[in-house]
Amino acid sequence: MQFGWGYAPPLIIEAAVRTGLFDALESGPKSAKDLAATTNTSERGVVAVMDALVGLALAARNRDGQYLLTPESEAFLVSSRPAYLGGFFAHVSRDLIPGWLPLTDSLRSGEPMRSVNLEDSGSEFFSGFVEALFPLGYHGALSAANALAFPNDEPLQVLDVAAGSGVWGIGFAETYPRARVTAVDWAGVIPTTQKVVARRGLSERYDFIAGDLAEADFRTGYDVATLGQILHSEGDQRSQELLRRVFNALKPGGTILIAEFLVNDDRTGPPSSLIFSVNMLLHTTTGRTYSFSEIAGWLYAAGFENPRLLQDQFPSIVIATKPK
Repeated sequence: MQFGWGYAPPLIIEAAVRTGLFDALESGPKSAKDLAATTNTSERGVVAVMDALVGLALAARNRDGQYLLTPESEAFLVSSRPAYLGGFFAHVSRDLIPGWLPLTDSLRSGEPMRSVNLEDSGSEFFSGFVEALFPLGYHGALSAANALAFPNDEPLQVLDVAAGSGVWGIGFAETYPRARVTAVDWAGVIPTTQKVVARRGLSERYDFIAGDLAEADFRTGYDVATLGQILHSEGDQRSQELLRRVFNALKPGGTILIAEFLVNDDRTGPPSSLIFSVNMLLHTTTGRTYSFSEIAGWLYAAGFENPRLLQDQFPSIVIATKPK
């Protein structure tokens, strides 16, 4: 029965985000009546949704019956917070759940009902969605940039492949004051990348290349290249070709960084990565999730050495080195 109602929590969170319930509680505890008046909602609706959020540990209730935030909702669901994920949940009912409804058809045919890994159909989807994904990668991007420990006083050339919101390149640009980033993505997505980069005050340290990853001229001479959550949408053949193209773009001794939702070798877990592979069935022509061993094998075949996990968390980060 928990699985049967599994769609409900993200929709409840989305409703609270869209009506501003979490933001209204930022200033302190409020009664259902006060919340309804502040957010222009019904008191009955507030009680139902806020009680559910209490049950989900995303809200609490004090002795006076007032609702208040929990540490999790205060950190991730209040719009003024740097790790705000409300933008992601705002897409649940409009983009995410509708995309899953034809699953039985895709199961039978092996084909997506809507392919977002192709430029014509994918640019519009990602240009409106990648900003909401920024907080999901930001901490990992900063952690990875710091862990690679490049010299702070030397120039650093960064290639951000399938840049999207620009989060992986931004992690390096904010960590290394002499880093220069080249962001590559579809022409329809690049304006979103530019907007986020400008918001972070980094425009003067960026170059942009618009084009398909299989055809765009990446140029050469990079110290590090980031592939942030892109291989899962490309499929086996295009992923391997992309790794070869990135190998050619890197300097000798350069580092490739791959962020992915990894599965274990026998594909028994983790559940979130296996579920995401079904998401790729629904939204791409050949995409799926991969294990570290699969990606490591591709890296060796492309010419890289020493594939290793930089961090094994969400998302996992695989790095490897181009021989000197």
